[in-house]
Amino acid sequence: MKMDFLSREELLVVVEELRLRAVAEGGAASKRLADFPRHYTEVAYRVASGIGELHHNWADTFFILVGSAELVTGGELVDAREVGPGEERGTSITGTARRRVAAGDVVHIPAGLPHQMILSECETVAYFVLKIQEK
Repeated sequence: MKMDFLSREELLVVVEELRLRAVAEGGAASKRLADFPRHYTEVAYRVASGIGELHHNWADTFFILVGSAELVTGGELVDAREVGPGEERGTSITGTARRRVAAGDVVHIPAGLPHQMILSECETVAYFVLKIQEK
């Protein structure tokens, strides 16, 4: 059995690396940390709102590390397009629930649920992602 460990200090180095990339690229940056048979981990940093996403086979669990955002879930993707097997993206989401998320919060998004991170002009958010294959 493989066990991985990432110290708080190592995690903060990754967060800072991603912050610099997200600022330079004007939106977001992420880094995949480890792969396992039915799940993987990554860290993401956003300086701008994301697009609508839908993962047919994968659940997301977000552990908000720093910052805050509005997480939009449910409804349907607007202008949906397939970007890969079981993966869709859209310009936004309609008919949704909205919730503020901030450092310390944990969110589980089941496979098949559209979601989108919305940031105000001065917001940033970093989060650890546990992607779990559900289907």
